[in-house]
Amino acid sequence: MSEPTPTPPQPTDAPAPEPDRRSALLWVTGGLGAAAAAAVGVPVAGFLAGAVRARPVDWVPLGKIADAAVFPPNETRLHVFRNPIHEEWDGDSAKTGAYVRYLGKDESGKDQFWVFSMICAHLGCPVTWFPQSGLFMCPCHGGVYYENGDRASGPPPRGLYKMPWRVTDGVLEVQAPHLPTLQDTLEKPSKIVELGVIKRDRTGGRA
Repeated sequence: MSEPTPTPPQPTDAPAPEPDRRSALLWVTGGLGAAAAAAVGVPVAGFLAGAVRARPVDWVPLGKIADAAVFPPNETRLHVFRNPIHEEWDGDSAKTGAYVRYLGKDESGKDQFWVFSMICAHLGCPVTWFPQSGLFMCPCHGGVYYENGDRASGPPPRGLYKMPWRVTDGVLEVQAPHLPTLQDTLEKPSKIVELGVIKRDRTGGRA
């Protein structure tokens, strides 16, 4: 005699169990954490993207090399110009400058210059050139530099910042996107232009 086939359980209309309080709190906490991470991460990502974005190459003309009144041989002169990166309301604070010394032509007939930012490598104060002593001096904390830009004494950790330059149709131009810092010295030549070579020897008399 065969055994009776068992009857499968029938579905009931009982409601599904509701999530307990701990699960609900975990979901709420996770959602708030994700929202906070997004709120912080989006601005940070935007900042990092801006940091790696290529800067525009701005060339500022300083004058014709043939004009001895503008570039007298072996004399250091301050050339003031308006920073290409500025706002309309910046006024005189948008002005910056470069110390330029024309060294004459090299063996191949190319014009050579020393071109330094006027910003001290310590805390960014403007330095002053003293032709009598052949030194750049910072009035803020006593930084001193030789006429070729090398550090002489004081708190600056390095010499003056060199500025990329080029000669276009007999006009000296400097690349000046923004003020130099220890993290971004502006001394790396742009890959899309050919820059002049700044000599580091101390040839030439004092101005």
